[in-house]
Amino acid sequence: MTANRIPNRNTGLKWPQLTKGTLINRYKRFLADVRLDDGRTVTAHCANSGTMKACAEPGRPVYLSHHDNPKRKLKFTWELIDMPTSLVGVNTLVPNRLVKKSIETGRVRELLGYDEIKAEVKVSDRSRLDLRLRRNGGETCYVEIKNCTLVSDGDACFPDAVTSRGRKHLMELQSLLSTDTRCVIFFLVQRMDANVFYPADRIDPEYGKTLREVEKSGVEILVYDVHINLERIVLNNKLPYCL
Repeated sequence: MTANRIPNRNTGLKWPQLTKGTLINRYKRFLADVRLDDGRTVTAHCANSGTMKACAEPGRPVYLSHHDNPKRKLKFTWELIDMPTSLVGVNTLVPNRLVKKSIETGRVRELLGYDEIKAEVKVSDRSRLDLRLRRNGGETCYVEIKNCTLVSDGDACFPDAVTSRGRKHLMELQSLLSTDTRCVIFFLVQRMDANVFYPADRIDPEYGKTLREVEKSGVEILVYDVHINLERIVLNNKLPYCL
């Protein structure tokens, strides 16, 4: 495993106040029943459309954020699960916010020197990409961010379910490549127990095939893991990948 840097506690994202419980069941993709430590059972919003293989085991400790918005039907959101080898961030809204802030604060060495960063950029009539970086009078860089929580024996894999949308993003990146435009697919491993990244060919061979094709044509691949505790989540180490 790559040697851990000691993350600056003032970087990254701070969690809202977390409520501890035990996972009873995750179902219908976006719902999870949790027994809180005070004995109550609540249904929490699960902001993750994947299968969550390796991070949705009933009986494991989980941590929820609470929301007072009266328009919300579900007052809790599932943020973390404590797996045997790492805390794991399950909220797929976190990676975009974390990567954007990490670029802005200079923590992503490969993406230094840009003067403008914009989120949720429309690149076609039916498609948006997560970030657009620009240098004044110069290069543009598009970045699509993917949340990776599937780790087994140190191998991080994406996706954890067949994703035609993910393949479409890869092809959008490929179509935008030019002499003054970089394109990056950024895999954020939202846990601390990965050594290397692979495309999950056994789950979605077409995604793996497309990833290899766009990498050969010039789309860059970045993989980073995180340092994560019950206070905050911080971008940590760059991981190698194997195609």
